[in-house]
Amino acid sequence: MELCKLIEQIEPPDEAARAAAQARWDACAKPLGSLGLLEAAICDIAALTGSADVDISARAVIVLCADNGVVARGVTQTGSSVTAAVARQLALRRTSVCRMAALARCRVVPVDMGIRDFPGCEGVLDRRIGNGTADLTQGAAMTRAQAEAAILTGLELAREEAAHGARLLATGEMGIGNTTTSSAVASALLGVEPETVTGRGAGLSDEGLARKVAAIRDGIYVNQPDRNDALDVLAKLGGFDLAGMCGLFLGSALCRVPVLIDGFPSAVAALCAARLCPNARKAMLASHVSAEPAGAMVLRALGKKPLITAEMRLGEGTGAVAAMPLLDMALAVYREGYTFTEGGIEPYTPQ
Repeated sequence: MELCKLIEQIEPPDEAARAAAQARWDACAKPLGSLGLLEAAICDIAALTGSADVDISARAVIVLCADNGVVARGVTQTGSSVTAAVARQLALRRTSVCRMAALARCRVVPVDMGIRDFPGCEGVLDRRIGNGTADLTQGAAMTRAQAEAAILTGLELAREEAAHGARLLATGEMGIGNTTTSSAVASALLGVEPETVTGRGAGLSDEGLARKVAAIRDGIYVNQPDRNDALDVLAKLGGFDLAGMCGLFLGSALCRVPVLIDGFPSAVAALCAARLCPNARKAMLASHVSAEPAGAMVLRALGKKPLITAEMRLGEGTGAVAAMPLLDMALAVYREGYTFTEGGIEPYTPQ
């Protein structure tokens, strides 16, 4: 089915279910709203699923891996070969997100969206759109058809996970150069200068940062993306990983499965999804705010507040997985905490 027809099926949140979840929180014997954003997150999940009986026990982090042609401009301190190396370690369950996910009772699903010259390996799903993207400073990073195919691939991944019982998804990515593509997409969508949204990524020097900003500026000048067309922006300035994550957000909203935004690239992908379909925001939960300069800016544009502020910028879905135990603890209170009535306490009322 075409992307536009699938998007049309994404409905607004169920406000009656949200109200029911809020009423349950308000009956808990504690100060009203005292768990803050954790309460709001559970209410958001209820509104998404249409039920105040929230279940996030089955979960997976989808780590989309792809290479970016803009690396040729010297915007990173490592080469593209690192993407393939980390993908192999993801398959072996050795990376940072794998170790964190084991504690959070979360499956890790590595996906090859377009790792350069990657022959494939056991444990990495093959969903290749191309052999890495083109250099965005020389023209479009990918064709519009490739961008749409990548989005549809991410959407299908979300639908597959939902069909297998997943009740909570997290977005992750691995791709050398993807903070450059993310900054380029953010600059175009938000209408701000590249300097405002561009950081040092994995530790660039001043000279490296200057090259990165120049590459983004050149890419925007050469491609002239239409900021009112998120698919155009993604195709011209993004990467297969960003487009795939955009699809994950759309697919999660379509299947009514909550999905955690990770760091900066993930948030940029979420912004693309929200621009394509505002109703897709109902499925999104902001796990943390990235230490990248535009991390908070993109979340504000989404209207999302992060559960964690820890100056993280690792990627792979680590921030998203780190938020899972917080949601588990909130649900423990929501489901099992005693009520004012059970405790013989006069219920709190708004003053």
